[in-house]
Amino acid sequence: MLIAIALIVLVVATVLFHFLSPWYFTPIASNWDTVDATVDVTFWVTGVVFVAVNLFLAYCIIRYRHRKGNKAHYEPENKKLEWWLTGITSVGIAAMLAPGLSVWAKFVTVPEDAAAVEVLGQQWAWSYRFPGKDGELGASHAHLISVDNPFGMDPNDPVGQDDVLVSNPQLHLPIDKPVKMLLRAKDVNHQFAVPQFRVKMDMVPGMVTHFWFTPTRTGEFDVLCEQLCGMAHFAMRGRVVVNTQEDFDKWLDAQPTFEQTLTATKGDPVAGQALFATCTACHGAKGEGNRELNAPKLSGQADWYLVRQLQSFKAGVRGSNDQDAPAKQMIPFASMLADDAAVRNVVAYIKTLPEVRPAASVVGDPVRGKELYETCSACHGDTAKGIWATNAPRLSNMSDWYMARQLQHFRDGIRGGHPQDFHGAQMRSMAKVLADDQDVADVLDYIRTL
Repeated sequence: MLIAIALIVLVVATVLFHFLSPWYFTPIASNWDTVDATVDVTFWVTGVVFVAVNLFLAYCIIRYRHRKGNKAHYEPENKKLEWWLTGITSVGIAAMLAPGLSVWAKFVTVPEDAAAVEVLGQQWAWSYRFPGKDGELGASHAHLISVDNPFGMDPNDPVGQDDVLVSNPQLHLPIDKPVKMLLRAKDVNHQFAVPQFRVKMDMVPGMVTHFWFTPTRTGEFDVLCEQLCGMAHFAMRGRVVVNTQEDFDKWLDAQPTFEQTLTATKGDPVAGQALFATCTACHGAKGEGNRELNAPKLSGQADWYLVRQLQSFKAGVRGSNDQDAPAKQMIPFASMLADDAAVRNVVAYIKTLPEVRPAASVVGDPVRGKELYETCSACHGDTAKGIWATNAPRLSNMSDWYMARQLQHFRDGIRGGHPQDFHGAQMRSMAKVLADDQDVADVLDYIRTL
């Protein structure tokens, strides 16, 4: 009897939770309300079956419970009952599948007036590509992907020269305009999903998958990867901003074309030497760093990372938190670099500086640190030299006191809190793997041995 009562309570509690729960679908922000209708049909079919089966089971437990003197009746087959069960089950499955297949057919049948946008997924970030004024996307291939050509575009294809590249996890789209999403993965399987739009689709290396939707209200909406893609899968976040057509056009015009990025990737170390003169006051003539001035070592660091950090300082993405005084100090100095060309020039000069091994200032247990570093190696590499593809900078032979402070800032939410600092937000999550200052010291002491 207790089991029967438990089953009845389970059914009642489940039904009440479904109808009274504050957790339900987010308000829809696209044309795919039919997806919600399809899910509702699935809820009703599975809900009715759940209630019926469990209440029937409770009834059977009560009705056919053991009673002294009663003997069970054995009936190995009942064709009439089997036909009823087969028929009812078939109707229920058809009721769930038919609407879904109908919606799926519409989901992948793109309207002729839909604008194309390419989504590029990689561990663990998003980037996007728009066709230029010719309305066509240029050719691309995985074997062409490099630091200077992250989208893998064919530089010899004239069609792709005016393609607009967005090397940022934030995508802008115009309201009430259908858009075809072309999905491409660099490394492993990903899945592009925007819950508020009710859209998701797998991204498979070597394939281009697609779907379409029409944004129906302005605002900001989360982009998630819903395919387990590695260590930092949970932190692979992005954002879709739906704008008015006017605001979208302004944003798109501010993004670089492929042709512009080809010329922008080259820095001039000679011009950069003069610009670096100001930096030497803190970072040293050889970029060796100076702890007393809160200036980390720069020499030996990846040029793509230094460019990104200088751009983040100039844009106020880094140094936005009042508790990060050293970063706030960097903002006016970074602003002395007039444009991206100046940034690339000074970084090109830093790349020519000789390698100087910084003095150790953090002491821990390198043996224990090796175990802790296993998580870090997924992005930064086994030898901590950094991996461009995972947006992870070099750690080996860099200033350990600086890394210790940055890890603490990530853990405390001082760094990585700016809405445009997507990579910093990832590190906020990953840094929490190191529970305390001893963990930080141990892992940094191990990195020093690499």
